[in-house]
Amino acid sequence: MKDTPMRIVVVWSCSVLYAVAGSAMATLVSGADGQNLAARRAFDRADSGEWNEVFSDPCTEDWQARWFLDGEIGSVSTDEKGMQMTAGPQYKNNAHHMVLWTKESFQGDLRIDYEYTRLDFETRCVNIIYIQATGSGEEPFVKDITQWNELRRVPAMSMYYDHMHTYHISYAAVPGSDSEYIRARRYMPNRTGLKGTELTPDYAPKGLFEPGVPHQITIIKKARDLFMRIKNADQVYYCHLTNSKLPVITEGRIGLRHMFTRSARYKNLRIETPAS
Repeated sequence: MKDTPMRIVVVWSCSVLYAVAGSAMATLVSGADGQNLAARRAFDRADSGEWNEVFSDPCTEDWQARWFLDGEIGSVSTDEKGMQMTAGPQYKNNAHHMVLWTKESFQGDLRIDYEYTRLDFETRCVNIIYIQATGSGEEPFVKDITQWNELRRVPAMSMYYDHMHTYHISYAAVPGSDSEYIRARRYMPNRTGLKGTELTPDYAPKGLFEPGVPHQITIIKKARDLFMRIKNADQVYYCHLTNSKLPVITEGRIGLRHMFTRSARYKNLRIETPAS
């Protein structure tokens, strides 16, 4: 009998490893949840249908044409490789955070896609994407966040979770450590800080976001659910994060946060809405 060449595809789905050899599938479950491709299938369902592009930035041109910046220490630059964001170097100095916001605001369900390459070698702090951020509505934190940009010249985290409605996903969080995680929140302004804002579940990826390695990130927001796919040359990782009890987020700007000390490059950022 002739030997049949073996092709191995590695897919991480919520800490489940699948090894596919030819037409046979062997399943190795490394986590206690045994979700068996649930997050991948949920992502695929959310990603079905047609999408219309409503925002596109190659991230190689003048960044100020499409974005504005919170913070006075962090820097943004562009070249043919993409858009580099570098926060300030001082750990635990709130002035060294930075957030880059789209000038446009977006309504309804969204599909966000971009290439992300980590440039720092930190094992502390996180990157965050804000999905559809608006102000709390209480003076001076009115719905349109551009009306209180001056209050975010020092972009302390509390200025956002205490005074904005938004979804937030932390990723490339404490990378390379045993505490690495992906976590989502729904901010509830004027309450008790971050307490009770978590979406479920948390994830603990391994082998993602090594410095210099491009990752293609796709995030789909559908009402109470966030679906995330992260791809690099070696693996694909899926997350499904659910807002089961807090009000739905329906509109707002997209923001990219780097905590102090963190640096990364972005390229080809696109935002789409459902065609229907």
